[in-house]
Amino acid sequence: MSTGHACVDVYQGTVAALVPYFVAERAYSYAAASGVVLAASLLSSLVQPLFGVLTDRWAMPWLLPLSALAAGAGVALSGVTGSYGLTLAVVAVSGVGVAAYHPEAARVARAVAAGRHTAMSWFSFGGNAGFALAPLLVLAVMGVGGLGASPLLALPAVLGAVLCAVAVRSAGPGTGGADARTAAGSDDWPSFLRLSGAVVCRSVVFVGLGAFVSLYVRQRTGGGEVAGTAALFVLYAGGAVGTLAGGRLAERYGRLAVVRRSYTLTVLAVAGLVLVPGPAVYLFTALTSAGLYVPFSLHLTLAQDLLPRRTGTASGVTLGLAVSVGGLAAPAIGALADATSLRTALLPLIALPALGRLLLHGLRDPAPPMTTAAERPTAPDRAER
Repeated sequence: MSTGHACVDVYQGTVAALVPYFVAERAYSYAAASGVVLAASLLSSLVQPLFGVLTDRWAMPWLLPLSALAAGAGVALSGVTGSYGLTLAVVAVSGVGVAAYHPEAARVARAVAAGRHTAMSWFSFGGNAGFALAPLLVLAVMGVGGLGASPLLALPAVLGAVLCAVAVRSAGPGTGGADARTAAGSDDWPSFLRLSGAVVCRSVVFVGLGAFVSLYVRQRTGGGEVAGTAALFVLYAGGAVGTLAGGRLAERYGRLAVVRRSYTLTVLAVAGLVLVPGPAVYLFTALTSAGLYVPFSLHLTLAQDLLPRRTGTASGVTLGLAVSVGGLAAPAIGALADATSLRTALLPLIALPALGRLLLHGLRDPAPPMTTAAERPTAPDRAER
């Protein structure tokens, strides 16, 4: 499941990684290039909660390989389309594929993880590893033939579809039964909405930096393609490591304590990234990555525990709507950059983690986390699987 997650989420990372190539080869403005990021996010943000509701009612394991193929096909076609409108359309298809994947995959992963934070952090690690590999994949493929070589980007989708099919079959029918979707306890919607607001703040920062940090670092350091790609890789790769660290830190210090401190770190790190000159930008990019990603899997488990009767909906909103809403801010950042400068456009990102930290103040960790009898399989169940 973790590796299949990587093969799907690589397509969220590739959209941002393709932005400099759209600017260079098609002369897109900052606003037009960020519109491509918006296209990948908009439909995804709208339909992912719908897929979450559906997975609360029915198990749909067949959706995992199908959605992986859709995510890859859209990005693969983005470099060979003949117009801006078609580019937006195929990237939107990719976003729908990503949206369809996450709620069902998170539900299956939750059932297999049986309440362990470290297990869910491995599932989230897969997605973040896909993000981290995206700029390297795009750099390698664009080096072959520019945007015209984009069909080669479909290869991870094929691998991901195969892995998802094998994983679901290996996990067995126990991951799709009603017992995996029904839990004891009541849904805490007010706390869930506050958590979702914090995730939105985190998302805007992440998507904004993902879309523009490569171009920004090129300007700040005077480097070329490699310098910008290196910064994007640091942003994503540091996140993959941070996700695993988040699971272990949560088991030692508690989920909410770790999440709150991560948001505080992000405020300082983003300020350093935007304001401190010179090569230190890479250090602050790494710290920003840690602050953004340490709470990543913890957002998911908190959301599922706050809505124990609607884990698919919780997953769809937390992994989908709240995250994808960040893409809605990308055109505004791009438009501000066109009107002023890229540095000025990134300045508002410093305040958003602070707002997220305020939303988390007073939030209580549901107890016991992810350990209901309906969700934790018994020893015989595990043996059967």
